[in-house]
Amino acid sequence: MKNWLVLILAFVLFSFATVGQTCVPVKPRILISTDIGGTDPDDNQSMAHFLMYSNLFETEGLVSSPSYGSGNQEAILRMIELYEQDLPKLKQHAKDFPTPAYLRAITKQGRKGAAPYCGYQTPTEGSEWIIRCAGKKSDQPLWVLVWGGLDDLAQALHDAPSIQHHIRVYWIGGPNKKWSTNSYAYIAAHFPDLWMIENNASYRGFIANYKQKDAFNGLYFDTYIRGGGQLGKDFQNYLNGNTKLGDTPSLLYLMDGNPNDPTKASWGGSFVPFTHSPQILFDRPTTALDTVQIYSIMTFRVKGPEMNIPADSVCMTMTINKQTWGGYYLGDGVYAVRHATYALGTMPYTIVSEVPGFPTQQGEITIENVWPGKTRSTDFPLGKHW
Repeated sequence: MKNWLVLILAFVLFSFATVGQTCVPVKPRILISTDIGGTDPDDNQSMAHFLMYSNLFETEGLVSSPSYGSGNQEAILRMIELYEQDLPKLKQHAKDFPTPAYLRAITKQGRKGAAPYCGYQTPTEGSEWIIRCAGKKSDQPLWVLVWGGLDDLAQALHDAPSIQHHIRVYWIGGPNKKWSTNSYAYIAAHFPDLWMIENNASYRGFIANYKQKDAFNGLYFDTYIRGGGQLGKDFQNYLNGNTKLGDTPSLLYLMDGNPNDPTKASWGGSFVPFTHSPQILFDRPTTALDTVQIYSIMTFRVKGPEMNIPADSVCMTMTINKQTWGGYYLGDGVYAVRHATYALGTMPYTIVSEVPGFPTQQGEITIENVWPGKTRSTDFPLGKHW
């Protein structure tokens, strides 16, 4: 009897240990939208990770989508050059790696800078490539892995709404949400039935504690990466080799488990559906007593002079948490700016404009650590696949 108990216990422990470790049966079709070279060097780290495992995917596009900062497709092409140097060694361990020439051919430039208030503007090479890939005949969906802002995805959905039925989106949100509040608001308002994983926080599990000197934190580079070819050598150029890999969960999600069921365990996380995405509108200066949920879309509207200016031009700025965000004129004397944050606590802000007669706004807002939290009439209602 004792031996049977030992066997049963061993089986149970093994079962728990292997949860979320089932290989995906077919190569998923993917397109990566990244702000590499822009706001955060973790995209370079995750791009190196992708290239080393690129034999596991049917990669159809690599799009540079820098909502903020100076990212461009040259940053992707530079990573492909390093991959090309490492490819002979990679082929010694596995087959089916894409050729560097193919990867260069599917690398496209997307929008540079955030979309205006409406959430879209003009097509880009990147947004048109998303439409082209999503329109291919296939019995598989196109997985759009978004590592930065949503601007090119929003543009593609605006220009070809039917692609929403052929794509599935895994978005690394959190801080990326603040770079693309306008495109997020457009997608949530007009495509609530989009199949979307909005990962606002669990990606943080891939960020090492640099001060903790062990093999899985501060010593990870020296233990596992140093000497690993040109991609490994280049890794040290970002965050001094400290691992962040914030976009890697989107890759791991498709390397393990059942991607069609986000509620199940996988290397890229498990997720629960939610029925609404918080949006809070303020038509007045706020105080510290005004509280909103973390990751919420906050819209601050100001009544000012009526003007005859283009709707897509920045004419006011909001400064909050040491960063400045552009706002727009909506017409009829109404100005608006959106903001989202992953920081907590009470934050002062100012809203100013060079428009003559514009009333300067000063206030505070308190961010609570709850998501999605209580519902409001101004929230974005979402479908069953978000």
